[in-house]
Amino acid sequence: MKILLSILTASCLLFACNPTRNDARVNKDAYDVITEKSYVYREFKPAASAEMDSVLRLRKEITDYLDQQGFKPHIAGKDSLLFHRVNGLEVMIEMPAPQDAWSMNTIIVFDPVKNPLFVNLHKGTAQVENYIKAK
Repeated sequence: MKILLSILTASCLLFACNPTRNDARVNKDAYDVITEKSYVYREFKPAASAEMDSVLRLRKEITDYLDQQGFKPHIAGKDSLLFHRVNGLEVMIEMPAPQDAWSMNTIIVFDPVKNPLFVNLHKGTAQVENYIKAK
């Protein structure tokens, strides 16, 4: 009985330490990989409307503030984003297809020490200031 338990324990230990089982990870080619302090947004051709002008004004205000704080702009090349944090964690985000002017102008702020922040354009730069100051 002890031999059977020893074999079972050894096989469980070997399975737990098996590095090849992690090879079945997600294909990262399908993701836009972001590793640096940046903000991500979509590039598009805006349609002329009063609502779009308002949205673009708010977006410009926030992106200008982020530029001043040392964040680099990153145009989302894909709708699938993969953020690499300093501690080795990866955060995967699937950006939904935009439904209106507000969702077309989604901004995601990323500091490799923190989780990504989805910016609410209605709240202005206060939420970004809180994100930057938070440890």
